[in-house]
Order: sequence, then C-alpha cells, then structure tokens
Amino acid sequence: MSWPNTRLTERLGIRYPIVQAPIDSSPNAPGLVAAVANAGGLGSLAGGAMQPAQLHTAIAEVRALTDCPFAVNLTVASPARIDPGRITRACELLAPYHAELGLSPEPREPPEQPDFDEQLDVILENRITVLSFSFGVPDVSYLALLREAGITIMATATHLLEAIVLEESGVDFIVAQGAEAGGHRGAFIGHPEQGLVGTMTLTPLLAKYVATPIIAAGGIMDGRGIAAARMLGAVGVQMGTAFLACPESGAHPAHKALLRQGSEIATILSRAFTGRCGRVLRNRLTTELQAHEAEWPCFPVQLSLTQDLQRTAADQSLTDFMALWAGQGCHLCEDRPAADLIATWAEQAATLLGGSKPQEPIRTVDELPDPASLI
Repeated sequence: MSWPNTRLTERLGIRYPIVQAPIDSSPNAPGLVAAVANAGGLGSLAGGAMQPAQLHTAIAEVRALTDCPFAVNLTVASPARIDPGRITRACELLAPYHAELGLSPEPREPPEQPDFDEQLDVILENRITVLSFSFGVPDVSYLALLREAGITIMATATHLLEAIVLEESGVDFIVAQGAEAGGHRGAFIGHPEQGLVGTMTLTPLLAKYVATPIIAAGGIMDGRGIAAARMLGAVGVQMGTAFLACPESGAHPAHKALLRQGSEIATILSRAFTGRCGRVLRNRLTTELQAHEAEWPCFPVQLSLTQDLQRTAADQSLTDFMALWAGQGCHLCEDRPAADLIATWAEQAATLLGGSKPQEPIRTVDELPDPASLI
C-alpha cells in the first residue's frame, strides 16, 4: 500500500515517517539501525556515550550494512556535580546488592565522558546527514557548523517551553517525547518529572504552538499509534521500545522476554541506574530503592556506582539488577524482524488514515503563550 509523503519523508528521503529511537546502545546496535534504514525508516545510532573512535567504528559498521540514510544521536551533557555525601549514601544503599553478587561496594571513578567537539568531528568527517540531540541542543556556533554541512538537526522536547527553545535555536524537527516513552527522559529545562505529559496531549500542543515539524514519541507501538500521531499533527513518529524485541536488537535475551510479559504498569521512572531519570521495567532494585530516588548522585557519577552491578547481572541474566529500559507499551512488543514490523505498521496506518487528511496546524504569533508562564 502506498504511503503519502510527509515533511519528514521528503526531507530525509525515506519511505516511511518512522524513526527508530536511539534506545539500543549495545554493541549490536548497528544491525538494528541498518535494518530499520533498509526497511524504509530512519535508523538511529545511540552515539552519546561513545568515544570518538568507537563512534567512527559504529558508523562504519552501519554503512557496511546499508546505503540508506540513518541518524546519529548525541547527548548535550552538563558538567557532573560531585557531591561526596551523595556518593557515600549511594554506596551504602547499593552495598547489599554488590555483596549479593560478590562485588566490592567501593566507588569507581566516573566513566570518562566523550569529548563533544571530537564527536562532532567524527560526524562531519563521515558526512552524517541526520543528527539528533538529547538533553537540549549545543551552542549556536555548533548548530551553524552543522547547518553549513547540510545536516538535518533533530532535538527532543518533553514540554512546550523546551519546544519553544528548540524552535528558536533553529532545529529542523522536534521530537515530542511523551511520558510513556522508555529510556532516559530528554528533559533539559526543569525537573524531568515536570515534563511528564502524555504523547496524546503533548503532540497536538506542540503542533499548535510550534511551527517546527513535530515527531511524536512515547507509547507508539504499531500502525494505530502512527495513524493517531499523524492525525494529531505530527509529521512522523519515533519508536524505541517497539523495536527492542526484534532479532536485530542488541537487548539482552532476558530483557526481551520480560518486555513481552510486561503490562502498562510494568514500568517505572528511576534514577537508580545512571543518575538520570529514565523509564525501565520494574525489578527488585527499582522497587526496593524507590523511596531513595532523591538521594542518588547525578549522571555519570551514579552510573559509575552501578556499572559493575549491571554488567555482572547481565552476565548472569539476573534481571533484578539490570537496567531494563522500556516504555509503557512494552506488552505490545513483537519478536519479528524490523522490516516485517515496519511493513505491517505502515499498512495498518495507511488503512486507518484512508482518505483522512492528517492535521497540519497553523500557528499564529498571537497564539503563542508567554514562555515565562510555562516555568
């Protein structure tokens, strides 16, 4: 069944307005990125945590598998705040779990964060055509450099004020991340909990007040969600959890099994694993430590305190101590190749949309709310 073009498909030269969210950061991620790209969507490589050399290698691995466009995602990081008191308290809280797995509770140095300038050099050297950002956007000088190179820029907003800031920065597309989304919250203004707006509310809100094209994200698991997003004014969708159970996904087998057993109440927002707020499947660690959410150090300090625990747990398939990233729609995951899923979703959405004309909201300046009122 034919699919009508949107501003997203026309701009990127892809067949379907489906973006794979950069939720899979495993070594096998290039396979999923390429599979989505080959199927007519936009694969996304999660490059934020990669050192420049690793990023260069991962891009080469994707390109060995596809000639189609794909995106790279980078994170806009703030300097880590080192709070010795929080580190001591976190070590105390995590000590019983370390002991259970025979690990030392002693804190490690936070992992070295990649040099952002060097990451951008890799992007430019490899002539990446689409670059997405999480946790805000970089300085205008960086954006000007990327535009000069002809790179399409995407960034994530979790509420209207963030979307207004992104529009003023001149990004090409805004990803409206609803509260249902799995993985880290992309918030960069205010506390992440302030941006817990559902996709069905956030998408038409941003489409009304922001002229930049909107990509809906969060809880979209099949063609029904794609059609709904289009009718709400989005030019496309971003789907992460929906791809995690695919054979091409690098998610741990035990993680995949739990995704398919989950429900809409199976997930929780937690900072316990990385220090950043993110939606994961509930497990023993998140349940027992939920009352201590406000006590964790920030990213990447908290990650340094849990990475041995997470790695050992993954080696032994102990899901009680693993960061099992997942959105609220996880129970709708299917263990099918990415190409099969995309073809099915596209047909479902096209059938549901039928002759209906998706909304293309027109915003007037007078309608735009005062940003100060949104804080």
